[in-house]
Amino acid sequence: MSATAPLALGILGCANIAKQFLRDVKDSPAVRIVAVASRSAAKAAEFATTFAIPRPHGSYEALLEDPEIEAVYVPLPNSLHAEWAIRAAEAKKHVLCEKPLALGRAEAEAMFAAAHRYGVLLLEAYPYVFQPQTRDMLRLLADGVVGEVRSVVTAFGFTLLNPDGNIRMQKALGGGALLDAGSYAMSLIRLVMGGAPEKVVANSLWTESGVDIVTTATLHYPGGRHAQLSCAMNTANHRRAVVAGSQGTIETEFLNHTAEAAGDNPYGYLPSQMRLRRGIANSVPFEEVRSSPVGSGFRFAAETFARIVREKDTAEIERMRKVSLDIAATLDAIAESARRGEAVTLG
Repeated sequence: MSATAPLALGILGCANIAKQFLRDVKDSPAVRIVAVASRSAAKAAEFATTFAIPRPHGSYEALLEDPEIEAVYVPLPNSLHAEWAIRAAEAKKHVLCEKPLALGRAEAEAMFAAAHRYGVLLLEAYPYVFQPQTRDMLRLLADGVVGEVRSVVTAFGFTLLNPDGNIRMQKALGGGALLDAGSYAMSLIRLVMGGAPEKVVANSLWTESGVDIVTTATLHYPGGRHAQLSCAMNTANHRRAVVAGSQGTIETEFLNHTAEAAGDNPYGYLPSQMRLRRGIANSVPFEEVRSSPVGSGFRFAAETFARIVREKDTAEIERMRKVSLDIAATLDAIAESARRGEAVTLG
């Protein structure tokens, strides 16, 4: 396959997130959506007709057997990520998997082990991670602009408007605020802190269905550094992170999808705010940090994935593998701490 040929991608499932991904990625020169699968042949055919996808498949197994497909996008419920990422690896397909990668570190390790065993690449897809704004934030931190990072505070919440039947309210499908919104907040903490914490203390508000609708946690790191995480499915929409260093502060919304200005995107994407204070006093004004280009995090993620596959960039995959494993392990610890009502130490 030519190093510049678009990556032939199949989509496992026809959920709303698959539609959003397809909508944003279909015009990319780096990715070609060639197939979609559903457990219903009629649903797959309807989806393929609506979105002009060449080949519908009436089962996930049939899509994985399709020789024209090089890689798959997995937007299935959280509880199905591990099974189908592993089965895709066994079929020698590269895997771009929706967040959270797995229901815990053990599943995540099994997924990466399968990818390694069958010689394919696996990448966890947090759309905001691939935004130029995240690149710029990490560059500022690496350059020491805010000094040594001492604290990270993250919050992400929204109102679940249709809880009845929503997979976010179903424990068996990996629902709950922590795995949904909290995984985003945790991923940003891991990117900034560069590793997993030593200890976590968490608290949750539980629903009748057994999932958490609110979770808060404090994470303790070596050297007295710390982070705080808050996630909820019963609040107005909010998404914000504050990174405080010894010499400055960064505040960011870390949005998945971005636009130049409010009202100029047909899907309601907004500018993602990020601002920087170079100093320790509250009299030091913040400066706005504008990142370019703007656009869909789905497309940025898919194009990054295609580049990694084409260039066989195993170093980048290894770096992101460690990030994903740390996220999974820390989410495990937070959930355990909330259930037990006591601090949990990570190995």
